[in-house]
Amino acid sequence: MTVRSALQQLQTEGLVLSEHGRGVFVRPRPQIRRLASDRFARRHRQEGKAAFLAESASAGAEPTVDLIHVREEVADADIARRLGLATGEPVLVRSRRYALNGSPVETATSYIPARIARGTRISEDNPGPGGVYARLEDLGHVLGHFEEEVTARMPAPDEIEILQLRTGIPVFCLIRTAFDVTGNPVEVCDTILSSDVYVLTYDLPAR
Repeated sequence: MTVRSALQQLQTEGLVLSEHGRGVFVRPRPQIRRLASDRFARRHRQEGKAAFLAESASAGAEPTVDLIHVREEVADADIARRLGLATGEPVLVRSRRYALNGSPVETATSYIPARIARGTRISEDNPGPGGVYARLEDLGHVLGHFEEEVTARMPAPDEIEILQLRTGIPVFCLIRTAFDVTGNPVEVCDTILSSDVYVLTYDLPAR
C-alpha cells in the first residue's frame, strides 16, 4: 500500500506515467524546443513554412494539423480588448489541433478582426504557404512584433480528451498577440500545449 500510494503521488505530480498492462515509467523530457525569438521569423514565411512546420522540421518530427474549424463570431470582452475592437465587433475564429508523428501536442484558436480576414484565404481551412501570418502580410499588415503571456495549470476534461493527455500532465496556456509595424493588433492566438512535449525557450536582449 505504501508503494502504491507513493506511485500515485508521483503520477499526480506528473513525474511518472502509468501504462495499463505495462507498468509505471518516468515521464519523458520534452522533445520540442519552442524558440520564441525565431519561430515567427519572416524567413520561415518566405520559405512557405508556418511556425509549427518550421519547429517540427528542426525536431525531425512529422507534423499534421486536423480538427480545423473556421467561423465568425462576436469577440468576447477579453479578445475585443486585446484586438482593440468595439463591443460586438465580429472576429474570424480559426481553431485547430497540431500533432507530431501522429500524437496531438497542442491546440490553437486564432482571433482576427473580421474586417481584415473576411473573404480572404485566411477564412479558408488552408490559408496557404506560410500560414495566416503570411496572408496578413500579403494584405498589407506587415508584422512588427508579438507579445506572449504564458501560464501553467492542470488540463480541463475536454483538453485531456483532445490532446490525449495521460494523468498528471499539466498544460501550458499561451496567449499571443500579433502587432503590425504600426502597432495595431491583428491577431490573438490562444494556445494550449502539452507540457511533456515542449521546452519554452526565450532569447532576451541584455540592453
